[in-house]
Amino acid sequence: MIDFAKELNKEQLEIIQNGDGYSLVLAGAGSGKTRVITYRVAYLLEKGVKPENILLLTFTNKAADEMTQRIVKLNALEKKMPWAGTFHHIAYKILLKYSTLIGYQNNFSILDSEDSRDLIKFCLKTENIKSTYKKFPAPKVLQSIFSYAKNSNSTVENILEKNYPNYLDFKEDIVSVFALYDQKKKIANVMDFDDLLTNLYLLLLTKKEIKNKLAEQFHYILVDEYQDTNKIQALIIEELSSIHKNLLVVGDDAQSIYSFRAAEIKNILDFEEKKQAKVFKLETNYRSTPEILDLANDVIKNNNYQYEKKLVSVQNFFTRPELTAFANNEEEAEFISSRILEFVEEGISPDKIAVLFRAAFHSQALEMELSRRNIVYDFRGGVRFFERAHVKDVLAFLKILNNKNDETAWQRILNMQSGIGPAGATKIIDFIQKQDSIKYEDVKNLLGAKAGLGWTDFWEIFEKIKDVSKNQPTILIKNILQSNYQNYLESEYEDYRERNEDLKQMAFFAEKYNSLEEFLAEATLQESYNREQNSDVITKKDKIILSTIHQAKGLEWDVVFIIGLAQGMFPSDRIKNFSELEEERRLFYVSITRAKKYLYLTYPAVNSVFASMSGPSIFLQELNLNLVKNDSDSFSENFFDPSDDIDNVRYVSEDGPRTSFLKSIDEL
Repeated sequence: MIDFAKELNKEQLEIIQNGDGYSLVLAGAGSGKTRVITYRVAYLLEKGVKPENILLLTFTNKAADEMTQRIVKLNALEKKMPWAGTFHHIAYKILLKYSTLIGYQNNFSILDSEDSRDLIKFCLKTENIKSTYKKFPAPKVLQSIFSYAKNSNSTVENILEKNYPNYLDFKEDIVSVFALYDQKKKIANVMDFDDLLTNLYLLLLTKKEIKNKLAEQFHYILVDEYQDTNKIQALIIEELSSIHKNLLVVGDDAQSIYSFRAAEIKNILDFEEKKQAKVFKLETNYRSTPEILDLANDVIKNNNYQYEKKLVSVQNFFTRPELTAFANNEEEAEFISSRILEFVEEGISPDKIAVLFRAAFHSQALEMELSRRNIVYDFRGGVRFFERAHVKDVLAFLKILNNKNDETAWQRILNMQSGIGPAGATKIIDFIQKQDSIKYEDVKNLLGAKAGLGWTDFWEIFEKIKDVSKNQPTILIKNILQSNYQNYLESEYEDYRERNEDLKQMAFFAEKYNSLEEFLAEATLQESYNREQNSDVITKKDKIILSTIHQAKGLEWDVVFIIGLAQGMFPSDRIKNFSELEEERRLFYVSITRAKKYLYLTYPAVNSVFASMSGPSIFLQELNLNLVKNDSDSFSENFFDPSDDIDNVRYVSEDGPRTSFLKSIDEL
């Protein structure tokens, strides 16, 4: 028998014993939500509920495995819980048995992300749509649009109007490709990740006898990270809990930060009223010091659309978070690097130190400074600056300008061009290497019609830089930014705005160099340094963590630096309404609650990318400055008016366009 009263605090014990019916558990950061879920299942098992009558839904296999292993150990079960797993895993398991009822064979296959994109490419060819520099979305972008539509239980037309207005000119073609994509999947007896959810919901909605059978089987349903559920997931849960009505959802509205994946905060905020649910709060925090939690509580109180919670620490008082302003990004990076070295000298393991930022391109100055000081790091939420595809693209253009015989750079550039295949690229390179200079007409005359169009597309970019002085690398980069390469970015990547900011940052970085050759040498050294850091010789414990805040959720470190807390950087300068501003504030809250002992808030007074005054973030202006050690000058007021229509764009993640939490079939 488990001594629940001994194992749990009073907040947790109340949930374990009284979590029948519709129950909402508001689990604050670091409050032991995983413990509550596992002990609730253990409690049900002790009361005689059979494992097959409990459905436990998570967002990752890691979470499901951790919980089931604890449950098996607590209850001495002979095997794992049969119905514990991710939404997609459970959907797959059910559809394997009943897919014939919705028009599939029961031996259907699952398309991974790459297979899905390949099928979309095939549909584009079938519809005779060419994804070139004409801004028509590339297969990867179409994949994201289709995924968002399915997860939000909406239409492609609605999603284009709401989230992708720049593609509205192609609405009819995009809808046509979507219809063909779905048709081809059905004919081939395959589903993509999103189909697992939409087809399960279709099954439950149209086959009442199956819905009732499953709803009868699952006496108790528990859902982890409920604030991250999208509309289709909420609808599935509603159907499966319709008979016994024992649905316990666990989450924290203050950590709802995934709207770009179609997560719907209304699912958790409206649950109490919609279901007449009992509400429990977990406000005892086991992670952070009281000073850090006081700051977190002060930040999130400024949100209107939320459940009020106040996290209370069980840790001893320690030290206040520190807030510091710097002249620019470089000075900020120097301070952080120095402080990291001091912490390591004091005995803190590097892997217990993290630097968090709103967007990946905010890390560039810090990455340069860390490499100069030989501080190794692990980058989360993207790839290192000089390894990013668009950065390597621009470097390739600069390399052929500096050295026309650079075959590797030519291969990268020519492979980007529609109509130029491997044979055509080799033909072009062989010809150019024998010439004294690169001439448009000479190469064009070598090629067929399709390859000739690709060469023309290349030349429209290259002619922007071919006559510019090599003593001005920053001008060369800016000229590429003003060329047709912009159209390529917009058609190829949903997050083209973030990639554009990367390139602006690179142009600023290039200002330090008086020659293209010197700049390229430094960039190459950075790439080499990154490869060295990825070697097997350096262990994870030797590396500090650089991470976007989205990727940091659920993690914790002894020391956390939150950088770039300047206006136009954090919150993102592209938010367009108060709802998105509140999500940005939740993101700030999440970053604060990752820290266990030491927390540093920093910002540059001048944003180096735009060479303009930025000032402190609105979130810093809201702070009670008594809660921080403040070495900054007094804050200016009215830097930002959230009612301004800054940019008619949606809120996006800086981590890329992937809508599903799944990365591969293995995660099922």
